[in-house]
Amino acid sequence: MTRTFECEIQARLRDINLGGHVDNVEAMRVVDEARLLFFRFAPLEDDAAHGRPGLLREVPSGVVELMGSQRVDYRAEMRFVAYQPFLVSIRVSHVGRSSFAIASELRVAPDHPPALIAESSLVLWDTAAGAAWPIADDVRATLAAYTGEPAALRPRPGDAGA
Repeated sequence: MTRTFECEIQARLRDINLGGHVDNVEAMRVVDEARLLFFRFAPLEDDAAHGRPGLLREVPSGVVELMGSQRVDYRAEMRFVAYQPFLVSIRVSHVGRSSFAIASELRVAPDHPPALIAESSLVLWDTAAGAAWPIADDVRATLAAYTGEPAALRPRPGDAGA
């Protein structure tokens, strides 16, 4: 069974735009904050054996993740509710040679459908070499434990079936 990372990100007053709903840029900030928690800080299974937390715990120092692309579907209006956190779930949706993709969903409450669905592609980059870093077997194994279905994005105009 595929594991999914889930977390809560506290809504902030600054997230609201002039229309009274959560701004699209701030919604992506919430997803980005959850992604950083997942990659670098989340307590995951077998953390003690690795000495540090996060999905990318086996990635060596000097290798960073760079955003390659992002696609977002906004599915529902998000209104600010004081003290009600956003709920974010993330899973890996693809692993390549030196890149991987994640599928993210943001909900405003547990019983609501996703208000935002996103798919992000990230490249692992060796800063010393100035080149993409081929994903090592131990990193690939950790990514595989969280690999599931791609994001259920709407077809783009002109795509087959759109």
